[in-house]
Parts: sequence; C-alpha cells; structure tokens
Amino acid sequence: MNDFPYTIRPIDDTHSKSVMTILNHYIENSFAAYFDHPLPDFFFDKIREMIKGYPAFVACESKEGVVGFAFLHAYHPAPTFRRTAEITYFIHPDHTRKGLGKFMLDELITQALKQNIDNIVASISSLNSASLTFHVKNGFHECGRLEGIGRKCERDFDVVYMQRHIG
Repeated sequence: MNDFPYTIRPIDDTHSKSVMTILNHYIENSFAAYFDHPLPDFFFDKIREMIKGYPAFVACESKEGVVGFAFLHAYHPAPTFRRTAEITYFIHPDHTRKGLGKFMLDELITQALKQNIDNIVASISSLNSASLTFHVKNGFHECGRLEGIGRKCERDFDVVYMQRHIG
C-alpha cells in the first residue's frame, strides 16, 4: 500500500494563484528565489512562456490542492544546448522534508529523458544551504560559481551552478 499523499498534474492556467503564492513565499522569506519583492499574479504568464515545450507540473495533496510546482526550461536559447535544461521547483513549506522534492525531481528526469534532455543545471543561492545539500544528495555536483553577484536583504551571495548528467 502506498501512503505517499502526493500526485502530479501538468501545470495549467488554473494553477496560477497557487504557484505564485508558493513562489512569493520564497521570495519574501528566503534566498531560494532571487527576486526581492513579491511578483504579481500575471508573472505566471511569463513562467508559462518560459516552459513551453518542457516538462512542467504541479504537485497536489488531496486536502490542500497544489503544494508545489516543478519545471524545466531552456538553459540557453541556442539549439546547440537543447540537450540541457535548467530546473526550477518550489514546495510549500508545510510539505518539505517529506520526499516530495525527490519525487518531483525523479518525475522531471523521467520526462526530460523522453525529450532527449540529458543534462540538468540548477542555479542556487549560496545562502540556500538546504537546496545545495538536496542537490548533492540527489546526484548533482557543483560545476561553477559566480562569487558575490547577488544581493538580497542587505546580504551578498554567490550563484552556485550545479549539474547532473542524466542520460
């Protein structure tokens, strides 16, 4: 019997409010999202444009609805990089550390391989130790670092690039 309470669904316009609520939580309360002010709901349209043609979904829990989202998008617009995608995912804080991040990562990898994507890159704030640890634990390695290029909440941070070859 599987007691895992989460399912995934393809992301669509009905998820706009939930996705933006989760994203804005991380913008306002952490270094996990780079923006320094909450984004308006219409920013979801920019996300939808960015993810066209790439795996993208929401994670749902039966009682609460959308509790997370995940997607891949182009690492670079040049076709020479079409085998590489950048990953983005956020989980409502009440649902972290329950296996949902790994579940979403595994699903993104499965879908990416079907689209001939064999490298995934993550861009992570050096002040987001939980994400850095998660990615190392899940097969990513640091492949680059831009030192001191970000500033949020009066604190400078590095952008750490992590990569996982999946193909």
